[in-house]
Amino acid sequence: MAATSSNQKADTGMFRPVNVGRASEDVVRQIKGAIHSGQLRPGDALPSERELTGRLGVSRVTVRDALRTLEATGLVQIRVGARGGAFVTAPAPGYVGEGLANMLLLSSTSPEDVTEARMIFELGAIPLVCERRTDEDLAELEAICARADAALKQGDFDVRLSAEFHIRLAASAHNTAIALIVDSFQGPLLMSLARARDVAPTMGKQGAREHHKLVEAIRKRDVDAAHALMERHLGRTAARLHRRGSAARGAAE
Repeated sequence: MAATSSNQKADTGMFRPVNVGRASEDVVRQIKGAIHSGQLRPGDALPSERELTGRLGVSRVTVRDALRTLEATGLVQIRVGARGGAFVTAPAPGYVGEGLANMLLLSSTSPEDVTEARMIFELGAIPLVCERRTDEDLAELEAICARADAALKQGDFDVRLSAEFHIRLAASAHNTAIALIVDSFQGPLLMSLARARDVAPTMGKQGAREHHKLVEAIRKRDVDAAHALMERHLGRTAARLHRRGSAARGAAE
């Protein structure tokens, strides 16, 4: 019997024959189930196409379709060559963020809702940021502020700089779950900032000043000051979006 690669999960009980009527979907579901249960972990190699075909009772075309679906969602990486195959991988925040942005854009979720959600996530992270921030965190936040100042001076400020600041601030909590959630929110965050800027084209100047003050409060580990600054900062964005929404509704009546 041929030896199995040490990094390949070959447990014969992991997969079972699928329902032919929805074969590709069932293959995806079973592989996802093995990942979610911990039977397969990032870095593990999936069984070969031939093995999966035999265990699942489907064609190679079905297996390939399923693997392409998993690759598109960031759960699997397909490698070619002598050491190629399908390998489990942890989805990057961009995959999560793109899916979240699409759901928000295609649903009835408004930029106001996005900003309210930000207030929950970002205000809640402030105590951890103040407690855990490092000198490197402060230096990177200051660097973003400096780039924003330069952009404002040149008259080409982009709201992406504001989004970058908030994402890096959340990362300063040194909590993987918080960083992942806020980073995956990047698309909706940019959408809400862009719409708020429609109401206040010069909002970047005040926001940049508040970013500087936030960094200083975090440097001093002053939770109360940082929380108050963030609450005012996000609250103003929420108010602008509310005014924009009210104006749009009024124009439609």
